[in-house]
Amino acid sequence: MPFLESIARKPGSDAASAFPYTVPAIRTLEALELGAAVTCFVGENGSGKSTLIEALALAVGLPAVGADDLARDGTLGAQRAFARTLRLSWSRRTSRGFFLRAEDFFGFVKRLSRERAELEARIVEIEAEYRARARSSMALGLAQMPARTSLAEMTRRYGVDLDANSHGESFLRLFQSRFVPGGLYLMDEPEAALSPQSQLGLLAMLMDMVERDAQFVIATHSPILLAFPGAKIYSFDATPVAPVAYDDLPHVALTRSFLNTPERYLRKLGPAAE
Repeated sequence: MPFLESIARKPGSDAASAFPYTVPAIRTLEALELGAAVTCFVGENGSGKSTLIEALALAVGLPAVGADDLARDGTLGAQRAFARTLRLSWSRRTSRGFFLRAEDFFGFVKRLSRERAELEARIVEIEAEYRARARSSMALGLAQMPARTSLAEMTRRYGVDLDANSHGESFLRLFQSRFVPGGLYLMDEPEAALSPQSQLGLLAMLMDMVERDAQFVIATHSPILLAFPGAKIYSFDATPVAPVAYDDLPHVALTRSFLNTPERYLRKLGPAAE
């Protein structure tokens, strides 16, 4: 059974004239039922799906992966005000889970790589210092222990290749290390760093975690993630936001059509495509 059952606007919370209420899907937002273990928000860029995910993360109070505390994020002032107008209905609360935005993850990878390099440099620095002073191996080991312990824990959780050349693997490793049973996970376009094969890998993880009492709300453009069996899909291109069947999604229809006859689309792009 999902933890978060529905999202609605509080009575009397009239839409203002500023962002995000200038976005039609937000201005006309009605109650959204989240009765499925996986709920997907789909729509064109600027349709409001990411804005609602951000406001929902603020309202729930989930920690963000790779970003500063959402409550202090200066870029989310409008979403913070919007979050205060949301009424959430729960079957039961959970303190487990996280909020992930793809753009935050790229910074997270760089930060972890920088911290790894700093720990490795500290270990070398301590060794040089203790060798120069002719200290014992035991004293050296004790001095290096905090840095080595932190480095070992980082490696255990995230592996050793969290750098700009391995975002896809790092993304999946992050999910493997941070997904726990009984958690609520809000994700904004997690497919951004993933190849189609890696998206299938994430889909398999979602299926496994749903079996372990997890719930997901995902804003996505990915026909692969949208195909999660039994997912509730809401279109933010509709006004107001409305449920839509997978086979009726323009994302799915366009992808199928292009893969079936790519030459028909390429011809329309101009002489360079011929």
